[in-house]
Amino acid sequence: MSESPTAVSSSTTPSAHSARLLPGAPVADAILADVASRAEALRSHSITPSLATILVGDDDASAGYIRIKQRQAAELGFASPHAHLPATATQRELHAVIDGFNADPAVHALLIQYPIPPHLDYEAALMRVDPDKDVDGMHPLNLGRLAAGIPGPLPCTPAGIEALLAHHGIPVSGREVVILGRGATLGRPLAMLLAQKRPTANAAVTVVHTGVPDWPRYTRRAEILIAAAGVPGIIQPEHVKPGAVVIGGGVRYEGRRLLPDVAEECAAVASAITPRVGGVGPTTVAMLFRNAIEAAERRFT
Repeated sequence: MSESPTAVSSSTTPSAHSARLLPGAPVADAILADVASRAEALRSHSITPSLATILVGDDDASAGYIRIKQRQAAELGFASPHAHLPATATQRELHAVIDGFNADPAVHALLIQYPIPPHLDYEAALMRVDPDKDVDGMHPLNLGRLAAGIPGPLPCTPAGIEALLAHHGIPVSGREVVILGRGATLGRPLAMLLAQKRPTANAAVTVVHTGVPDWPRYTRRAEILIAAAGVPGIIQPEHVKPGAVVIGGGVRYEGRRLLPDVAEECAAVASAITPRVGGVGPTTVAMLFRNAIEAAERRFT
């Protein structure tokens, strides 16, 4: 799991070595300030940007994430239509709600809150979303656009990591980036994103995973190491090249406790590192709204 919208404050610097912290909050603030300005410009032309959300069931954490997104939408001047389906909803009922939002010209972006009840097919629901309204950037058409270098909604956590590195002045072009984790939501799209020829990318990217017995051989050579495995504490100091930049992208939750991939002790080896709390999470949420404002602008340009 990569999204942590509740994790918005930085942890304290570990005591051993003063690796520079790379908090996500200032990155998110800059992105959201730009989104707010663009939303105001649209409203000046009588266009209200809109991010619709769908929640299925009564999972407390999922409902909390929806409330956070709705509050953020209100602060940015977005409309936030919402559909809440019971846990007993059928696939057909879910698809009908998606179809309604797809057909509504006042809705520019759409989010299906994950997870959904196990009897429902999330991939089928995602495929039903209009790709141009896919605010998560995870529709297969949008992943294809990413692979081909065609503009479109970007996966939020990978795009947030690229923005975090750029905001904190971490050079990426020409450097060796190693990503531990090959998941469809983070590792694979991030590799495509950082390998593209752009000033904030253009890296030599290696993707390795925990099924490789000697994966530390790869992580120890990385100038920029990005953990995306979703295995708490998998990255230990001995897995990090001295002076490397370490980004914790993967997390798992134990109840409400966030368990990151990167052990805090890695700050004793790294030159710069994301904090345990408040690193990539805030940038993920910010990128959600950047995708949404871009979707609104595409409809009126």
